[in-house]
Amino acid sequence: MNKTVKTVLLVAGVVLLGYGIYTMVVPEASMSVGPLSVEAQDNTNAYITIGLGVVALLASLLGGKK
Repeated sequence: MNKTVKTVLLVAGVVLLGYGIYTMVVPEASMSVGPLSVEAQDNTNAYITIGLGVVALLASLLGGKK
């Protein structure tokens, strides 16, 4: 595998992991009525993003030499 491709996959993997973790931690919607506060989250896309990041990192680290 070309060194440039490995570097691009490594950077993409780190970015995807960071974004996936960020979207998992930050709530999507919140509502506050007086002392009552409600937060809602849908983590389906975050899991997919984290999975793609892990796959990109593994491909960059385990890719064969040419």
